[in-house]
Amino acid sequence: MPGVSVRDVPAQEFIVAYAQFLQRQGKLEVPGYVELVKTSSGNELPPQDSDKWFYMRAASVARHIYLRKSVGTGKLNKLYGGTINRGSRPSHHRDASGSVNRKVLQALEKIGVLEEGKNGRKISETGQRDLDRIAGEVFAGAQDEE
Repeated sequence: MPGVSVRDVPAQEFIVAYAQFLQRQGKLEVPGYVELVKTSSGNELPPQDSDKWFYMRAASVARHIYLRKSVGTGKLNKLYGGTINRGSRPSHHRDASGSVNRKVLQALEKIGVLEEGKNGRKISETGQRDLDRIAGEVFAGAQDEE
């Protein structure tokens, strides 16, 4: 659909569609530790859906970088972090795992969605084309439902 960008579709629908695209494509390099690793020091357990969460995180990161000029690992750690339960004491923010976010960025860079920028990673031309195409499919699907 011409003229449709990632900004024009709901975030959750786009992320699910792009994660499915990445999983079907099979080019995204998933680290071996995805079944074991916690995504943040504030979490008690790792994600329950074995390796699907990695594709969801990759889709979310790609969308996040698409909407901004460039993003580094530190900003992603802060974005995907959350509060840690400290019992009766007040909760505090904990950053997400830097290793997970770094592996997501490296995997997306390896398949050509991202490229190295001046202040972190930025979206490449082929990545922008893919994201806009998926957004067009999501937008067309939403139009068909109405």
